Amino acid sequence: MMDYPYRNASLSADERARDLLSRMNLEEKIAQLGAVWSYELLEEDGTFSEDKAKELLKNGIGQVTRPGGATNFEPKNVAKFVNKIQRFLMEETRLGIPAMMHEESLAGYMGLAATNFPQPIAMASTWDPELIGKMTAAIREDVRSIGITHCLAPVLDVARDPRWGRTEETFGEAPYLIASMGVEYVKNLQGDDPETGVVATAKHFVGYSASEGGKNWAPTNIPERELREVFLYPFEAAVKRAGLLSIMNSYSEIDGIPCASSRNLLTDILRNEWGFDGIVVSDYFAVNMLREYHRIAKDKAEAAKYALEAGIDIELPKTDCYSSLKELVEKGDISIKTLDEAVYRVLKIKFLLGLFDKPYVPEERVPDFKHVGLAEEIARKSVILLKNDRLLPLSRNTKVAVIGPHANDVRNLLGDYSYLTHITTLLQNMNEDAFNAPKFNLRHVEDVVNAHLKSIPTIVDQLKGTFAEVNYAKGCDVTGNSKEGFEEAVKVAKKSDVIILTVGDKSGLTVDCTTGESRDSATLKLPGVQEELILEIQKLNKPIVLVLITGRPYSLKNVIDKVNAIVQLWLPGEGGPKALAEVLVGETNPGGKLPISYPRSVGQIPLFHYVKPSGGRSHWHGSYADEESKPLFSFGYGLSYTQFNYSGFSISQHDEDGTIDVSVIVENVGKMTGDEVVQLYVGRENGTVTRPLKELRGFKRVTLKPGEKRKISFEIEPEVLSYYDRNMELVVEPGIYKFMIGSSCDDIKFTGEIELKGKRVIKDRKTFFTKVRDE
Repeated sequence: MMDYPYRNASLSADERARDLLSRMNLEEKIAQLGAVWSYELLEEDGTFSEDKAKELLKNGIGQVTRPGGATNFEPKNVAKFVNKIQRFLMEETRLGIPAMMHEESLAGYMGLAATNFPQPIAMASTWDPELIGKMTAAIREDVRSIGITHCLAPVLDVARDPRWGRTEETFGEAPYLIASMGVEYVKNLQGDDPETGVVATAKHFVGYSASEGGKNWAPTNIPERELREVFLYPFEAAVKRAGLLSIMNSYSEIDGIPCASSRNLLTDILRNEWGFDGIVVSDYFAVNMLREYHRIAKDKAEAAKYALEAGIDIELPKTDCYSSLKELVEKGDISIKTLDEAVYRVLKIKFLLGLFDKPYVPEERVPDFKHVGLAEEIARKSVILLKNDRLLPLSRNTKVAVIGPHANDVRNLLGDYSYLTHITTLLQNMNEDAFNAPKFNLRHVEDVVNAHLKSIPTIVDQLKGTFAEVNYAKGCDVTGNSKEGFEEAVKVAKKSDVIILTVGDKSGLTVDCTTGESRDSATLKLPGVQEELILEIQKLNKPIVLVLITGRPYSLKNVIDKVNAIVQLWLPGEGGPKALAEVLVGETNPGGKLPISYPRSVGQIPLFHYVKPSGGRSHWHGSYADEESKPLFSFGYGLSYTQFNYSGFSISQHDEDGTIDVSVIVENVGKMTGDEVVQLYVGRENGTVTRPLKELRGFKRVTLKPGEKRKISFEIEPEVLSYYDRNMELVVEPGIYKFMIGSSCDDIKFTGEIELKGKRVIKDRKTFFTKVRDE
């Protein structure tokens, strides 16, 4: 075996994969297209089981699902466990093919001892892609050190309906902002060298976030032009600009075709049009859903045929329907060519990752997974000041009452794909036959999780070290109808100068959660009796700072006039308490901007900034009969403790290539150092198809001291302005284009126009982003 070419490290990944494929029997090939839950390889005492490995891994395996996230192992024990799995595969199987180990990394590695970063909706609020790249570089180093080579992130869904529970997992509503964040996420997670990098997975391909009624797993009905220009755009950018190596299908359907069975999406567009050269993995249980949920397949074998022929290479989280592939091939229902293409793609990725040559990780060199400073920096930059009636910042001598269900509960600061929330879902399902899991010592798991929660400071803890006097009352729970805590909250509020009122969500996947996967909202009303708590406290006529710890924008129309300041913290992770404390006293000047429009009422949904000429209003009066049509807070909005002035606007066009230059000078004319996000919007009229009046096409976050000014220049290549014409050709049409500079989509400072001459047909889009110069 040592003489086989696939063992020769000097050959290319392509050559090695093709040689190995030629030596595999049918069972070994099929094994590479499946997975096994990590805990299926453990004895009940948590030790690696040779007997179970001999049963489950005898022909090899494509992937092992969550060796850390599904076992409750600390990082060093994850490394040991991974090495034992790889050693078995390398030494006890015929061809010695190592496995890819995958984990979740939405807001940090989803395992014990890892840093809990803010949720992606908060990351997007920083408008700082490079900062998010620093985070994923840290995640890469952490997980690669324990043998993890594949992560199921980022989410590139375009959030169009905040009723959808997974809004918190997205980078917001703007395809351009999502693409900018996503490209940096992918580039830095995968790194410059695959042998030290981690495969990123863009999900959910595609349109998952635009479901009927905001309901999870519901159908999506998206016209082709909108699908390509809005929902596919971030994925295309990740493939072409970041070298994305993995894609995961959406659970939903588009026009009657479940995405897991769509050859048009997973092969024609992804591979044939875009040149994607990675692997496609199924979302968990998505292949069987073709039978059980969508009901297009009569049995698991037909579901497997649909999925494989569409382009899904690996079934996750464990081999289920794909166990039928052997019979399908032998009967001639699936061609061996189709099977071999998928197996080749999986093998090639494994060779690129260097798994055959370095299958083991040094167990003694597992680093400390804590990146608290980075988590705090992201949380700090994500804070958005939505309202401030001259109340903030507060003096440190202020006596404050800290009230609300989030004030003293770290659990409620975390998003749905953090380990300390997600493990609850796994534990609740482990006793179900579908998960085929051993009976873990649940008390031990809960003890370990609680110990990690206690290591993170609460908001109350943080504020006690910030203000002269801090009094606390819970007031109410996130959910439920009990108002028993109102009386104590009022007593505490009466003793204080200012009330810090924390309200919002409990994120997760279980029924007690209010946001997260499958936790959708019909009303966009703050859960439980939290709105009633706000109204009760405001009767005291004392200053109130409302702190929103949410996974989605909620309707605030009943309370917005009852409070003096509103701070949007989203789900900030473990850096949230410190970031909040700094903002409240002015140590940090809030500079975050909304990545999603804030509705007044649920009836305004869908609500987004890039409306067409006929959109965003009810002709001819403009508003609804019973509600404004405008958002409560617009996309890109966010206040500051200082003031910024815009001047020196200029716009010009290069004669040689048509590139457009737009520049502006921004100056801090206030008394505090602060951050401003300069935003570029583009619109046009009189095209062959209707175009948005303004859509984001560039941005830059800058930090300015009092009196400091900076020139921000945008260089827009015509290809960035392309769209699909009446013939569904990607083109840059001739005509007048409008370029707008502002501090939000509804706060435009300057507007200029440029005429582009001559139609340009784009056969293979390469340019997605505007170049920005900060001078």
